[in-house]
Amino acid sequence: MNRLQKIFAERRPALVIFDSCGAPTLAESEQRLETIVANGADIVELGVPFSDPMADGPAIQRASLTALKQGTALKHVIGMAERLRQRHPDTGIIFFGYFNVFLQYGPEKLAAELERIGADGLLVVDLPYEERDELRPLCLAHNLSLIPLVAPGTDPERARMITRDATGFVYCVTARGVTGERTELPPELSGRLDELKAISPIPVAAGFGINGPERAAEVAKHADAVVVGSAAVKLPLAELGPFVASLRAAVRP
Repeated sequence: MNRLQKIFAERRPALVIFDSCGAPTLAESEQRLETIVANGADIVELGVPFSDPMADGPAIQRASLTALKQGTALKHVIGMAERLRQRHPDTGIIFFGYFNVFLQYGPEKLAAELERIGADGLLVVDLPYEERDELRPLCLAHNLSLIPLVAPGTDPERARMITRDATGFVYCVTARGVTGERTELPPELSGRLDELKAISPIPVAAGFGINGPERAAEVAKHADAVVVGSAAVKLPLAELGPFVASLRAAVRP
């Protein structure tokens, strides 16, 4: 049983927190990751900065641009992840990013490096199912999960195809559009999550638009994990710990 399987085997909703690596600085970014884990995140998604983050809203766009202006590169994120793993052997670590960055680094080199440092998987936002063989064989060879995404418009037949032989967990996008906080989530979300859980052989995590404890608690009733990104990214370090702790209490009351 790998690390992600152990996390989900506990039979309670997991808390997944995304943070943009390298913002506002590399040093503070590492402090933010430590704070996130210390306050209850089961899995951290390390956002690798990219110049054209097409799936992300203003908060993550700004953080990504800040990180790039300071010279943050994938190699720095790998170093941060390696140190995080040494301090937290049981926390899930997912690299979240866009294929261009991983391609430039070298997919085979990347997979080997992630296995060496003890990362658990990759979530490539702009890699469609039909192109997954660019990375999937490498991930399988290096004990990494290639986390698939299911969009709001994905029909049950395609969702079944996407999840059929996937590993780790499936990321269910809760709402159309880019990442970011929303005043409300789609009324049909609970039904979509229940349907996807019935289809998927792996756990279902839900993210996009979850802005605080109340929304997280609502989503946790229908998902195996709750993902929070933009709402955490925009907070200063001093406020980040209490916010993550409040999310943990909400998803696991």
